[in-house]
Amino acid sequence: METTESRADASDNPNNGSSGDDNTSLENNHPPPLLPPTSAPSLVGTESDNIFPDSTLQTTGESIELPLPAPDNADAGLPAPRKRRRRKKQFPEMISSAAAVNGLRVIRHKSGNRSAEEIDGYGDDDPSRRRRISSDLDVESLIAISVGFPVDSLTEEEIEANVVKTIGGTDQSNYIVVRNHILARWRSNVDIWMTRDHAFESIRVEHTNLVDSAYSFLLEHGYINFGLAAAVKEAKLKSPEGSSRGDVIVIGAGLAGLVAARQLIFLGFKAVILEGRTRPGGRVRTKKMSGGDCVAAADLGGSVLTGINGNPLGVLARQLGFPLHKVRDICPLYLPNGKTVNPEIDSKVEASFNKLLDRVCKLRQSMMEEAKSIDVPLGTALEAFRQVYRVAEDPQEKMLLDWHLANLEYANATLMSNLSMVFWDQDDPFEMGGDHCFIPGGNDRFIRALAENLPIFYNRTVESIRYGSDGVLVYANGKEYHADMVLCTVPLGVLKKRSIEFVPDLPQRKKDAIERLGFGLLNKVALLFPYDFWGGEIDTFGHLSDKSSMRGEFFLFYSYSSVSGGPLLVALVAGEAAIQFEQMSPVESVKKVMEILKGIFNPKGIAVPDPLQVICTRWGQDQFTYGSYSYVGIGSSGDDYDILAESIGDGRVFFGGEATNKQYPATMHGAFLSGLREAANMLRVDKRRRSKSNNTNRSLTFPEK
Repeated sequence: METTESRADASDNPNNGSSGDDNTSLENNHPPPLLPPTSAPSLVGTESDNIFPDSTLQTTGESIELPLPAPDNADAGLPAPRKRRRRKKQFPEMISSAAAVNGLRVIRHKSGNRSAEEIDGYGDDDPSRRRRISSDLDVESLIAISVGFPVDSLTEEEIEANVVKTIGGTDQSNYIVVRNHILARWRSNVDIWMTRDHAFESIRVEHTNLVDSAYSFLLEHGYINFGLAAAVKEAKLKSPEGSSRGDVIVIGAGLAGLVAARQLIFLGFKAVILEGRTRPGGRVRTKKMSGGDCVAAADLGGSVLTGINGNPLGVLARQLGFPLHKVRDICPLYLPNGKTVNPEIDSKVEASFNKLLDRVCKLRQSMMEEAKSIDVPLGTALEAFRQVYRVAEDPQEKMLLDWHLANLEYANATLMSNLSMVFWDQDDPFEMGGDHCFIPGGNDRFIRALAENLPIFYNRTVESIRYGSDGVLVYANGKEYHADMVLCTVPLGVLKKRSIEFVPDLPQRKKDAIERLGFGLLNKVALLFPYDFWGGEIDTFGHLSDKSSMRGEFFLFYSYSSVSGGPLLVALVAGEAAIQFEQMSPVESVKKVMEILKGIFNPKGIAVPDPLQVICTRWGQDQFTYGSYSYVGIGSSGDDYDILAESIGDGRVFFGGEATNKQYPATMHGAFLSGLREAANMLRVDKRRRSKSNNTNRSLTFPEK
């Protein structure tokens, strides 16, 4: 049986912890569109308006062969669909008025409300020009917010990089404006390699030091000049002249490892990747399916770009010219007997479900204020409130409520009984806004482009990592690899299994975080049909179960016909059902899926043909993942993601991957960004180490492939 994997992205998970398709309405609410009306109040006040001489912003599984039936061209007559409301954010108290993009207001700078005349030494009597500059600054600030920068303060990375001499002063305010301008200017044309001279073109000469500081920070940390545009690729695969840095081994050729390796090579390191599989991509896997004249590309792992605003994968799509398909937010639901759910009952239960979440949110706020160490399962709290307020006592209403709970279990890749009531959605305030999208042809298109020309050694299953003051030794398949540093990007499931031995052992602090954080399971059944019988006007539809324990079994279907190249349906299996699914025969699983589809469409006079090919994933049995993506378990918190990201061995062993990204866990872009983050961390450590010693780096030694 060919084992496939489950996604590492946020698309298969509405929490954007692990998936979260904003537009399917199966996911969370997201910030509004990136660009505000030009009349919106300035985000940066007036103190730095005149930094610019002029306004210049340029806006796997089992494959089962089944017989091909005679084509049936009956049209799919789906019932009147309805939009499904997304799960509400549960941490409004964590989103400050300054950082909330919804109805943004004038920001109070820490340096005070000084005027442009005080900063630049002269005034500007042209009100139209000042309004134009103010509008551009609004847009630039929103772009910075969309990629994770705070509005009027520095990030920890910027503080550590000493981007300004004085924290909270005028230089900081001016630096933020310069940083945002450089970032926005590159984002307006991601096909170019933005040079330092480009940054100087529109900023006053007296701010040269701020331009140098902001440009260097953005470049080294991968906020600009990243991706796969021709100009960027050419520069990234060339080490800077006269800059020979340390030797690095990257473990894992998933998104985090591929991105980190490209950035490390650009920064002057000699880097290679050790990958246990025979392919790159990790939990991002696109499988070609075929039968008769039909061919389709099925994303068996990470699938949806969750929030396109600020998303680095959205940048890659622009650079590569990939069209984006917005995931439509219409999702009709069907009862076990195949009938459409009554819209009034649907609306009633959905409203009740969101009220239950609101009550849990209020409860947890009280608990956090009075006893921060107390935590209970999210499922326990929701069920208690359900009983107290007598919600969904009718059998059909209970099935509808179970469907929403299954959706949350899909979002978090685990059972409700495993989720921390206090911190299960701690990443919500950081979610990227904009549409959620499919990439036509599958996300493997990203992987192939990122892996191109990188030194990747496949079939290298890492057994141990030994580290000390003089470097690291990595053992894989009985061979020894020497380097100055190592970046470990294996999934949390592998760390939980202790498949890799660390010598010395991992610090207890990190082992405890690995234990507390959860690593869940989501599985898929991909079915290629001879034709699209379900209709092309929707991207999702749902199915209710009359068994609460199996509510996640084939509860949601994704239609990939518009993006896969063929008539492809993907059924999701979440919660307890995802665990049971891996013990079932693939033939039995497919039989159940087909019974559901026939129950929905046959009564409408629509024939459901046998599939041409089927793939069932088994991510929990995959030795390179042991699951799908991370979640916040009971007793855990977002801090555990940060602990997992900490380097050990005095800067010898580093960690990347979605489970090391507190802001964007369980997402493809979270893995991507962690790779850039760790490349910058390794550069910082290398600089520090070189400043203390004049010893030269030894050559990196590798056995023959």
